[in-house]
Amino acid sequence: MPVETRTFSSRHFFSRHGVLSEWHPQYEFRPGQLEMAEEVERALKEKRHLIVEAGTGTGKTLAYLVPAILSGKRVVVSTGTKSLQEQLFFKDIPFLQEHIGRELRVCYMKGRGNYACRQKIYDAEKEPILTGLEEVNDFQIIRKWEQETDVGDRSEIKQLPPSSSAWAKLDARKELCSGDKCLQFERCFITKMQQRARESDLVIVNHHLFFADLAVRGEDYGGVIPEYEAVIFDEAHEIETVAGAYFGQSVSSYMVQELRRDVLAVSRRKGFGSEDLDRTLTMLDETARRFFDCFPEQEGRAGYYQQRRFLEEHNKEYIDLLHVLELTTADLKLVKDASDETMPLFRRVEEIRDRLKFWMRAEDPRFVYWIERRGPGVNLEATPIDVATLLRERLFGAVSTVIMTSATLAVAGTFDYLQNRLGIASPRTAIVSSPFDYQKQVTLYVPHHLPDPRDADFIDKAVEETKHLLDISEGRAFVLFTSYQQMRLFHERLSFRIDYPCLLQGTGPNTALLDEFRATKNCVLFATASFWQGIDVPGDQLSCVIIDRLPFAVPSDPIVDARVRAIRDSGGNPFFDYQVPEAAITLKQGFGRLIRSKADRGILAILDNRITAKRYGQIFFDSLPDYAFTLDRAELERFFRNV
Repeated sequence: MPVETRTFSSRHFFSRHGVLSEWHPQYEFRPGQLEMAEEVERALKEKRHLIVEAGTGTGKTLAYLVPAILSGKRVVVSTGTKSLQEQLFFKDIPFLQEHIGRELRVCYMKGRGNYACRQKIYDAEKEPILTGLEEVNDFQIIRKWEQETDVGDRSEIKQLPPSSSAWAKLDARKELCSGDKCLQFERCFITKMQQRARESDLVIVNHHLFFADLAVRGEDYGGVIPEYEAVIFDEAHEIETVAGAYFGQSVSSYMVQELRRDVLAVSRRKGFGSEDLDRTLTMLDETARRFFDCFPEQEGRAGYYQQRRFLEEHNKEYIDLLHVLELTTADLKLVKDASDETMPLFRRVEEIRDRLKFWMRAEDPRFVYWIERRGPGVNLEATPIDVATLLRERLFGAVSTVIMTSATLAVAGTFDYLQNRLGIASPRTAIVSSPFDYQKQVTLYVPHHLPDPRDADFIDKAVEETKHLLDISEGRAFVLFTSYQQMRLFHERLSFRIDYPCLLQGTGPNTALLDEFRATKNCVLFATASFWQGIDVPGDQLSCVIIDRLPFAVPSDPIVDARVRAIRDSGGNPFFDYQVPEAAITLKQGFGRLIRSKADRGILAILDNRITAKRYGQIFFDSLPDYAFTLDRAELERFFRNV
């Protein structure tokens, strides 16, 4: 029987004999869920910021959704992934809607690249933009779906390959969007998405969209999320990284290539192409290639503060690129009666030029400047060293209630690290314990006999130790690494020596590897950072997690290096103020892969004995849930015998 929402609070909903117990056939009272819900309810009512760590199994999703719905405010919920967005919208919200006595006005929003552009689809029927039979087949799928969908989200098309090149030509990214000048504006999926959001009390987004929106609010072509009174961040431990990416500046060889491709395609499709424009675009391609070829050839990412020297040696290549960008702008201005089509292109040329000038000047000490080369592509990046000031001004100072939750926010029982990194002052805080009995369900093992991971003989002995552990657990394991090189080395040495199926990250899409792991008895997955969080394998299929070393961020990474130097220059201790807490949170994420239900049991093995040998190791121990601990491998054999 539906219940009128005004008649109950979070306590009425989550208490032992509350409303939820009447709705849910498998209901189990969780004190932590009630505690968290009341904290969220109080923060929304009192217009306070809140940090709440909710252990695995707490039921935190409903614990923040229910008080958000009851608040009567427009609340934005921001998740770490699009898949969690979809879980909230398609699973949790319908469950609540079934029982709450009024219509819930809820929508979800994703980035523009997730939605189809109707005008592009209609143009593709008349103009030759598709290449090859595969694109033509994909287009037929998309065209049929476009006639049926109300939302336009590509996740609805289950038969469309994730790597479809046809979709990339038909999506609604703003680079070619003419806004309200478009013939399909009223029917546009982006227009409809924004309209639904304006009519909703609860708007579900992801972190990337939230911070992309926050970074451009107030600009002429600014945000898409409507005004809100509160925001709830799920998986809030990711905020610093995501915010840094969107408050930064970047320009790349790919951006120039895509600009050239789009100008050429639009000019031909709309009939304003000319020999002069074609020559300009050819020059743009050639000058951009010469400019980006001047940067170091090594793969990967590295800090870069040699702009002045670069300009001394390669000023001609830089000036030539700026000149051709200005020439491209001039050619677009000459187009008659095509302002709606050329305006997005014109904006992109200006944006590339402005970003390029910003990066080459490298004058702002608040940013770390770095380059990344992947194959033929070169990215020039400028990332804020400290996002705390930006977030304090644009988020915590502008929104009355910001709620941050995750299973991994506290370090050694406090939120000092998170508060300092994000710039949030005097929030309410709470640590809500997991309902799991980690003392009985988990044994943490550290092989104290192994050498320091920095020693030359560590690899050989750690490989042997890993083999012993996999034999004890009979596979059923994630072996997680802090580097791809280490991952590949362990896999190469172990895969032919153990009697269990082995999977290696990189040999297929992560989702496919995870599905295969779940479906394959006694499987072992060798993986890196992307499998440290957000992975859910309940049951005995995953009974062992082996971590090669404490997950300190790579010190040579330009962003890590810049933040370390900034802390040192301000009189702090970067190792204890930044590197250890960050690694402790990452380790908690790895720990969280193991126990996903009350029935799960398993071992967590950390092959890095610095956790017991070094003074800072206690911070890691104090950050993990209450667990059984051993230095004796024989204890693990007894652990599995006592299942």
